[in-house]
Amino acid sequence: MQDENSENHWVFGYGSLIWNPGFPFVSTHLGRLKGAHRSLSIISHHHRGTVEQPGLVFGLTRGGSVRGMVFEVAGAEWPAVRAYLEAREQVTMVYRDVMRPVVLDDGRKVSALTFVVDERHEQFAGNLTLDEQLAMVRAGVGISGRNIDYVVNTAKHLESLGIRDRVLMDLLRKLEDEGQAA
Repeated sequence: MQDENSENHWVFGYGSLIWNPGFPFVSTHLGRLKGAHRSLSIISHHHRGTVEQPGLVFGLTRGGSVRGMVFEVAGAEWPAVRAYLEAREQVTMVYRDVMRPVVLDDGRKVSALTFVVDERHEQFAGNLTLDEQLAMVRAGVGISGRNIDYVVNTAKHLESLGIRDRVLMDLLRKLEDEGQAA
């Protein structure tokens, strides 16, 4: 039996992990995960909002496909990276951490740790209208900063990587039109 720490592992990032991974990695690749799509669908009471003034963060919800950043993590680093990701992403257990197949842009297929939303969790917002998303994003501020900054950073990084997310770009345009997306 091969030691888990001798093999490299993979992590799929679709939101703030893209621009703020916070863990060591060997390489990054663009890739596509099928069966889920990125959406502002998680009510944030911690990182980007509070219970009194909730924000909104990204989750992977069922259906479609999503492009994101795939991080290759050295086997020796995996236990610490896994612990870090659990502490960061599972504050309220709104995500399910699962292994999912991801196709890298170079054609390779890898199994990556992926955080998908638990749609039964009380913080799952479901399908909000653009105006409902805007209201929450404008108002949210949590321990990791302003919700607007989170959304703008994610949108701009996706755009710089050539990843087109129409809904997110519509939200970004509205924030820019209001002068809120610096």
